[in-house]
Amino acid sequence: MIDTVKENLCINKIVGSKTFTITAQGDTIIPDIKPDILNAINMTGKVCIYKKETLEGKVRLDGNVNVYLMYLADSTEKRIRGINGNIDFSEILDFPGITPKMMLDEEITIKQIECKVLNGRKVSLKAMLEIKANAYMDEKEEIIKEVTGIDDIQSQKLKLNINSLIGQNTSKTSAKETLMIDTNDNLLEILSMDFTIKNKDSKISYNKVLAKADIEVDILYLTEDGRIKKLEETIPVMGFIDLVGVSEDSISDIKYKLRNIIVKPNSSEEHSIYVEIELEINCRVFENREVNIIQDMYSPSRNLNFKENKVSTLVNMRNAQEEINVREKINLEDSEHTKISEVYVLPNINKIDTLEDKVKVEGELDLNFILTNNSEDDMTTLQRKVPFDFTEGIDGLTRESKVNVEVIPTSKEFAVDNNEVTVKVNLGVSTSSYNLESINVIDNIEESEETCDNPYSMVIYFVKQGDTLWKIAKKYKSTVEDIARINNIENPDKIDVGMQLFIPKCGVCRTKVNI
Repeated sequence: MIDTVKENLCINKIVGSKTFTITAQGDTIIPDIKPDILNAINMTGKVCIYKKETLEGKVRLDGNVNVYLMYLADSTEKRIRGINGNIDFSEILDFPGITPKMMLDEEITIKQIECKVLNGRKVSLKAMLEIKANAYMDEKEEIIKEVTGIDDIQSQKLKLNINSLIGQNTSKTSAKETLMIDTNDNLLEILSMDFTIKNKDSKISYNKVLAKADIEVDILYLTEDGRIKKLEETIPVMGFIDLVGVSEDSISDIKYKLRNIIVKPNSSEEHSIYVEIELEINCRVFENREVNIIQDMYSPSRNLNFKENKVSTLVNMRNAQEEINVREKINLEDSEHTKISEVYVLPNINKIDTLEDKVKVEGELDLNFILTNNSEDDMTTLQRKVPFDFTEGIDGLTRESKVNVEVIPTSKEFAVDNNEVTVKVNLGVSTSSYNLESINVIDNIEESEETCDNPYSMVIYFVKQGDTLWKIAKKYKSTVEDIARINNIENPDKIDVGMQLFIPKCGVCRTKVNI
């Protein structure tokens, strides 16, 4: 009786990847308490996704773009003003191969925000969004480690260190903080708000993953006496994700997704701003497992039939972190606006090359300078691109490795001297990589009663291109060990084309198998 020893694996299978470009557009009304708009000066935004759904061949995304608009007001005083608006969007996008049972991992970047003044009280906002989406699903596979019940079974095994999925889960958390401003400032309104998630870390304990990070918040605000001030604060955030079976040796893959933003000035007497950032934490956890998988098999004395299935699994997952420095000098072109109120830094990756044991990255920083004159009654913007590149060493990386690189600004410094800006930006680089290994999964082993019409005791065979001792032994119902012994072959993995081999018969030949 044929029996098998099996092992269960859970494979996190990437079904497909697509990049979409969509446009979110909507109108915003200038509140009655604010002066009319003459023209837009600067726009910043963050994308919040509050619902996503996988359909048959499609995905649906619902969310909004939270936009802060600084504008030149039709007013004799406090000419720089700001409003906050939301652009809602709902998109159904074609994604061949995806089904309702699959999961979606999305990264959304604002590539451009445009503002068109319709009249003094109304503007049209348009945001171009780039969506990089991966569809994946969890597949449970049973792999055969051993076959018992047959004395002369011959098996070809593949030894692998694979990354088997333990589980995945999500958790919601919020960063809530009351940020204090200068007690001499009577806050009139918020001009812009931006934030960066940095110092990401995780700790794994029994059945739980602790995810923690820092949110660096940058707020530009206007005081009642017309001054433009900047507030920088760091808010810690943490969340627990329940996952049965995780341990300290597990490998975690954690991503933070923005779900909502609330920024609200408190009463003037409190001199503070309330900030609430709602995040969803997506966590997948893997374990390293060493497995010996039977890739092929046969019996010299019995005819075995089985099914074969090709499966791709994750191997060699790696995470690396590095910090790089970008230094540049930028000319302000004899502008009267030489006071820097804020600089928005957006890293863009243009090219990733995976090499042996290293990855090379090329990109550029989009710098958006908010400049005022000395009296702060006028404002302008200046856009510049600063290139950067770096090479990061990662042991075990190959040209076939799949690599994801995340670059975030960790610190920035800008100094003006005679219309020249010295730019100093530090970038935190997080690199994750893995390989896909195709393995042959054998199942449904059965014995056939078919017989062969040409039994033999010895065969003389001449090695052809592409032959291996395993293929030859399987074809003629012999064994690799017997062929190597009779022909004095020291290395069974190396045979030359044209070599003459004596192949002994090991059992009753039943079915002719072609190589």
